[in-house]
Amino acid sequence: MKNRKTVLVTGGAGFIGSHLCERLLEEGNDVLCADNFHTGAKENIRHLISNDHFELIRHDIVNPLAVEVDQIYNLACPASPINYQSNPIKTIKTSTVGVVNMLGLAKRVKARILQTSTSEVYGDPEEHPQKETYWGNVNPLGVRSCYDEGKRVAEALFMNYHRQNDVDVRIVRIFNTFGPRMHPNDGRVVSNFIVQALRNEPISVYGDGSHTRSFCYVDDLVSGLIKMMENTETIGPVNIGNPVEITVKELAEKIVKLADSKSEITYKPLPEDDPRKRQPDISLAKKYLNWEPKTTLEDGLKKTIEYFREVLK
Repeated sequence: MKNRKTVLVTGGAGFIGSHLCERLLEEGNDVLCADNFHTGAKENIRHLISNDHFELIRHDIVNPLAVEVDQIYNLACPASPINYQSNPIKTIKTSTVGVVNMLGLAKRVKARILQTSTSEVYGDPEEHPQKETYWGNVNPLGVRSCYDEGKRVAEALFMNYHRQNDVDVRIVRIFNTFGPRMHPNDGRVVSNFIVQALRNEPISVYGDGSHTRSFCYVDDLVSGLIKMMENTETIGPVNIGNPVEITVKELAEKIVKLADSKSEITYKPLPEDDPRKRQPDISLAKKYLNWEPKTTLEDGLKKTIEYFREVLK
């Protein structure tokens, strides 16, 4: 097939990475999936292993990787607070040493490389909704800094490799994403609430439930990543997320209803440095990528609840 590319996806056995590998294969590419299985799972990509155009490499990007590729999607990094705080030094090394290794690879083979950054670079934002020009309000010494500051350094590395070595880079900032293949125990609000609702256990809302989030369904996010990689208008950063904002309490109530659950909502103290509000301004994604989310929160939640029903059987 003409235009068949060889694409490396680091963190390719993870929640988002596995969906991206799947889509890239559907679009006729050869896909190398590198994962150290710290938070990724073979189960997520088992159905791809028999595909001749898919190759799985057990690898940690903190060590250099020698492969020949046309594009690199760098997704390697634990993304839920439970996971990234379980080994904070490892988390920050993945976003610094690991990113230097991936940029070095891109420089050597002249590949275009996309960094999946995060809305966490905005910290607990004083600007709402968050535009890409906002520099953020991050606690550099807090328990979340291994992730937030790691991702901020990764963006700086990308920009400096681009300016100094002419590496072809792209940066996206991902906002809360959900969908099938989320880990049931990853501590994120959607998976927590769904698992508790399906088990008819009390639903734990941290804080008074008034803080807000914006949730993007994984299929929409993957479309945004691919459009960003293929675009020639901007290197980013570009926010990819769903601008529809909802309070955490409303989310809990919606999940209880959709899961047909008997769960009651309970309230617990808010964790340290937990952002009070989070909503992307996606004007740049619309302008440069012709991208906006298509899946409603309700439709996405229905699919995710069905997935978790099977997992919890």
